[in-house]
Amino acid sequence: MADTSIFDRLKQDHDAHRQLFDKMADAQDEPDRLEKLFEQFRVEVTAHAAAEEETLYATMLARPDLREDAQHSVSEHKEIDDYLEELEDAPFNGEEWRRIFADMKKRYLHHIEEEEEEMFPDAAKELSAEEEEKLASLFARRKPAEIQRAEGAD
Repeated sequence: MADTSIFDRLKQDHDAHRQLFDKMADAQDEPDRLEKLFEQFRVEVTAHAAAEEETLYATMLARPDLREDAQHSVSEHKEIDDYLEELEDAPFNGEEWRRIFADMKKRYLHHIEEEEEEMFPDAAKELSAEEEEKLASLFARRKPAEIQRAEGAD
């Protein structure tokens, strides 16, 4: 496997998202800190998903053996987006917001676990090391633009 494959890069992001969940759990009694951490999570996960779809998923969709996995993950991204929209509409850190957030967190952790344990290994069998490196490089270029877009969405 390449030094920096697309899978390594995506897993790094997933690890950062898990850390943000831990920090948000620690900030439950600090609404201002929690709000900043949640906004950081929202921007990060939105940008990650968009860049992932434009790089890895676009490549997978073009390959019959990988298409179904990519379609499944894209639908899960849409589900997370829907949760984020619901959270935006609920009073921050109120009872409804906390319930929606808990549901979103559970679904997102399931999604990234499924990607790491099932989808990434399947895709790695089909992609060459050169393709993995190229996708990682493309992801690294796309994500900053997606972060800017996500930051403008608040």
